[in-house]
Amino acid sequence: VHAVSVGETRAAAPVVRALQSRLPGHRILVTSTTPTGRATAIELFGDSVLVAYLPYDLPIATRRFLGHFRPRYGLLMETEIWPNLLRAASGAGVPVFLVNARMSERSARGYRRVGALSRAALGLLSGIAAQTRDDAERLERLGASSVIVAGNVKFDATPPAGTGNLAREFRRLFGSSRPVWLAASTREGEEALLLDVLHAVHPENALLVMVPRHPQRFDEVAAMLAERGIPFQRRSEGSEVHPETRVLLGDSMGEMYAYYEASDAAFIGGSLLALGGQNPIEAFAVGTPAVVGPHTFNFADVTKAACAAGAAAQVASVHDVARTISDLLQDAQRRRTMACAGLEFARVHRGATERTLAMIERSIGRCP
Repeated sequence: VHAVSVGETRAAAPVVRALQSRLPGHRILVTSTTPTGRATAIELFGDSVLVAYLPYDLPIATRRFLGHFRPRYGLLMETEIWPNLLRAASGAGVPVFLVNARMSERSARGYRRVGALSRAALGLLSGIAAQTRDDAERLERLGASSVIVAGNVKFDATPPAGTGNLAREFRRLFGSSRPVWLAASTREGEEALLLDVLHAVHPENALLVMVPRHPQRFDEVAAMLAERGIPFQRRSEGSEVHPETRVLLGDSMGEMYAYYEASDAAFIGGSLLALGGQNPIEAFAVGTPAVVGPHTFNFADVTKAACAAGAAAQVASVHDVARTISDLLQDAQRRRTMACAGLEFARVHRGATERTLAMIERSIGRCP
């Protein structure tokens, strides 16, 4: 199972666990291309899987990789279409599937520029499980065949064991009666924008829990807070949050579900700037009202459907983020309504993992 980095590795978790359940006598190999992706795989699965880096997409490297591990078949998560890997796998008789596949219109335009290469690579896939009908149609227009619409496996993810207890501990540390809002998986440039409007968020004693997307930026954001003179603490300190603290820097990994569950409302990072937005599904899964910015092309269909279901609110600017968060923090009934809508939205969209594995079983003629 290849998942390029953190988000894809977390998305792969339901698939990996389903494979472990169906194939108890086999080892699952999980690969990534980034150190944070590898660390996430170890955090999620421990020694129950093999963890390795996928080599550069060079013919000799991919052949050696396949010769060393000798996989029965391979799953590529989301957008990982590697021509040389696919050619090597085809030559070795290893079926490869693209799962939880997505293809934005912007990405499709890029693939069309190298149309012959794209068609050849897509033609080597044994099957594709797309997230949405739009994704499936874009892939088919690029030359893919054997495409099904399975849904998004991220809806099948479950919070880690102990999340509820950790969330309750967070609330105790935050101050049980204090309004709390979360800025989840923020990207470079967004923290400054959010801090610019911090004064506009009400009630005035509201605590902002800010969790940068990339761990290597924790110190950078801490320096930004210090430079601005904003009273802040770090999650890694493990201490109770002082009443005068305005921001808690969530400098930890693997605790996002607990951050969501401990917060009254959440802003989904990556959506204020043209970065496509981060995964909002974790917020819905624990019933936290979600606010997203204007740029959500990575999760366009999920965002549109969630807003229509009343589980999320999409806004146009950082000032609108401050206003909407303030409204939510001061309106318990609206929070409850959005929380219930989010939980139901998450529930009705589960099942993509089973549909994906059923596709693989039909293709290879045996239980995957």
